Amino acid sequence: MSTVDSFGAKSTLTVGSTDYEIFRIDAVDGYEKLPFSLKVLLENLLRTEDGANVTKAQIEALGSWDPAAEPDTEIQFTPARVVMQDFTGVPCIVDLATMREAVAALGGDPTRINPLSPAEMVIDHSVIADLFGSENALERNVEIEYERNGERYQFLRWGQTAFDDFKVVPPGTGIVHQVNIEHLAKVIYDREVGGVLRAYPDTCVGTDSHTTMVNGLGVLGWGVGGIEAEAAMLGQPVSMLIPRVVGFKLTGQIPAGVTATDVVLTITEMLRKHGVVGKFVEFYGAGVASVPLANRATIGNMSPEFGSTAAMFPIDDVTLDYLRLTGREEQAVALVEAYAKQQSLWHDADREPTFSEYMELDLSTVVPSIAGPKRPQDRILLSEAKSQFESDILNYATPLTSDEIVDLESKHSFPASDPGSSPGDEHEDTREVHISSGGPAAASKPVKVTAADGSTYIIDNGAVTIAAITSCTNTSNPSVMLAAGLLARNAVKKGLKAKPWVKTTLAPGSKVVTDYYEKAGLTQDLEALGFYTVGYGCTTCIGNSGPLIEEVSAAINHSDLAVTAVLSGNRNFEGRINPDVKMNYLASPPLVIAYSLAGSMHFDFETDPLGKDREGNDVFLRDIWPDAAEVQATIDSSISKEMFTHQYASVFEGDERWKTLPTPTGAVFEWDENSTYVRKPPYFDGMTMELTPVTDIAGARVLATLGDSVTTDHISPAGNIKSDSPAGRYLDEHGVDRKDYNSYGSRRGNHEVMIRGTFANIRLRNQIVRSVNAGAEVEGGFTRDFTQEGGPQSFIYDASQNYQEQGIPLVIFGGKEYGSGSSRDWAAKGTSLLGVKAVITESFERIHRSNLIGMGVVPLQFPDGQSWDTLGLDGTEIVSITGLEQLNEGVTPRTVRVSAAPSEFSAPGKGIVEFDALVRIDTPGEADYYRNGGILQYVLRSLV
Repeated sequence: MSTVDSFGAKSTLTVGSTDYEIFRIDAVDGYEKLPFSLKVLLENLLRTEDGANVTKAQIEALGSWDPAAEPDTEIQFTPARVVMQDFTGVPCIVDLATMREAVAALGGDPTRINPLSPAEMVIDHSVIADLFGSENALERNVEIEYERNGERYQFLRWGQTAFDDFKVVPPGTGIVHQVNIEHLAKVIYDREVGGVLRAYPDTCVGTDSHTTMVNGLGVLGWGVGGIEAEAAMLGQPVSMLIPRVVGFKLTGQIPAGVTATDVVLTITEMLRKHGVVGKFVEFYGAGVASVPLANRATIGNMSPEFGSTAAMFPIDDVTLDYLRLTGREEQAVALVEAYAKQQSLWHDADREPTFSEYMELDLSTVVPSIAGPKRPQDRILLSEAKSQFESDILNYATPLTSDEIVDLESKHSFPASDPGSSPGDEHEDTREVHISSGGPAAASKPVKVTAADGSTYIIDNGAVTIAAITSCTNTSNPSVMLAAGLLARNAVKKGLKAKPWVKTTLAPGSKVVTDYYEKAGLTQDLEALGFYTVGYGCTTCIGNSGPLIEEVSAAINHSDLAVTAVLSGNRNFEGRINPDVKMNYLASPPLVIAYSLAGSMHFDFETDPLGKDREGNDVFLRDIWPDAAEVQATIDSSISKEMFTHQYASVFEGDERWKTLPTPTGAVFEWDENSTYVRKPPYFDGMTMELTPVTDIAGARVLATLGDSVTTDHISPAGNIKSDSPAGRYLDEHGVDRKDYNSYGSRRGNHEVMIRGTFANIRLRNQIVRSVNAGAEVEGGFTRDFTQEGGPQSFIYDASQNYQEQGIPLVIFGGKEYGSGSSRDWAAKGTSLLGVKAVITESFERIHRSNLIGMGVVPLQFPDGQSWDTLGLDGTEIVSITGLEQLNEGVTPRTVRVSAAPSEFSAPGKGIVEFDALVRIDTPGEADYYRNGGILQYVLRSLV
């Protein structure tokens, strides 16, 4: 409870017959000119002012915010709640369980370790689309999910009972961010504090970068690493600098034929080009009122793809209508309206707030788009998709001089024009799949495939092998989901079918989607094209696409084909979606279906027919694309409040599988030494109450030398575990069958698997390895082990173990945007446990930089305009870093001195390279965490 009220802000708001204690922001000079998001922060500081962590000076600094200034004022933000998904959430609960033991070991009370802020977890990341295209796919996938994840789920059931203020939404319910906007988010929170009912803005941090989806509802929240989320759960404020706020003005209306996905891909491209990393983005203007809530949520969801911390929409009538539709109680809706108007949080289209920077988009100018083949910001006009693909394929396909087709059955090659092939089967498909105009450079040997039913077809570069309606980004949006259903209906009427090599999956973000598909009569049409529901979870978007069709996978691997996936997700990074698929494209749900009909990225929807109707006429995409008015009429007739109240009435209870899980009891978890899913991590081993002084880094070796845009997927993959990898070897040694490996994401509660998986992405390119491979790029989790004679190529994990045995510290060299992508705490935890003491890059993405500090790894930047390459470094050097010891005196150095001396493995004549690296410990709070060896150690010491 706030102990200080320097501004006399405490007041009472009466709504109906209920009184709420509030803290009025108009008590602070300058409040009226602040953007919406900073008003929310201002209230947060007023309510949590304690004279120590949150001071009068911080509040005054926020009131007198200078939009043009570079951020330099630290504030402490206390979120109302924490929201988690199971991949990143399991390690949080593992760490809390471990902290209970550590507290007891240090002489404290283990039950003091509890979430002090409400925490909610939605289990949505574990279901894999193993089965698809059949009525029993959903049921079997859930069964397999429980078989694979029983140990994890038992642990989470224990956590649900052992910790106060911790709720779990069981498997098979929905995707965290969709459940958040449809049910968990309150917009205005009400909670009893010290015997008084208090109202304040709902704010949250989440262990998933797309937590920003809730920004569309007017709730300030963003993704943090699991490390920061744990601290927030334990009552630690989030340390941050008052950010720059980019005002993004929306005008005009979305034209017919354009979807919310097209809008968000346009905005993503614009904001990435503008540069918004570390900033808030706020949407304003007359056009805001015409943006439906679901579209606002879709835009908010993509905030990490632009790079911004948050992407806010204000509160208005659209917000209230959505709260009513989704079954919120009328008193709660009335509180949102009254509070927002009282606190100047209600949207006024006529008033232009003050922003740091300004951008504008006329929605009427947006055109249909996709993005790919490996980054969300790489937008492609749909009209140019074919030509762009034919250019991009040159970077992925294996060049061959001949243009033969390989028959896997007979191992026989024959010309693509072979007249002896059976007519009317594969040759009709060949014209649609085979790249005939890409030229020899783009040609790889096409493969004739015999399907399980005996039919044949040809697979070549560019074949769409996955078409997935997936991800909360779009499954939360009825306009694009119903457009997909209506397009499916129109396609079925014309007699069109998805191509037989396409794995078709539908994974709604909540059961409400299934309800409105049923009500609209669209389920059968989707299923007729193969789009059966495979699970209520993230599935393909996070790499849980499951295996491709068996014979398709065999063909791809035989000819090293560059095939594609089309998904309605938010991430399409290399190696993420499926190990067989090299090129991934983001598209709206109706376009996902269109590409399943086309079967190839080598396809122009304007000029190429999708097939023939029952009368033999060509059918084009324009012939089956649903009219915007029809989509809206279907929304109006098929979605009701009752669907939401029914589906969310028992959201925390789960099905019989969940209810009957054997669950451990007791305040301290009983670890199972034989578990390969949940193990006690070593973070607190040997910890004392006294701080170990910070030391400079001497005699370090470089573990990896990496390029630009290295994502947290590259650093800590979530997908498949390869059998010949260190993690695969570990599981083999522990008696786990290969079919039961599951994914890295599902095994995040086992640090032994996760350390071995760090830097193990199959697409990672560590430039150190080039020097032992005649300059050729090597993909995968490899480095050179300089503890061995000749510095041979080695798995990164194996090398790190040798370095740690010899007491040699490690550093990483990186490029621009290091650590972009998901807010993956294991990317920092794994880095730390490999023995890495410093990461030196050209620039960092926000969450990963702070997570490194949270694990005791110092983030440093090369001098402006310089890189490891321009400085003449190659990773063979011995690195020393001096100046860090100033932190022991309470001083955070702005720069430290890095010296890279040549070793016996360096090129002859190479000299010492020295430079001043920028220290990216940005706040005093972060400095405290680093001095303590990490954020968890800091929290533990403060609690004991």
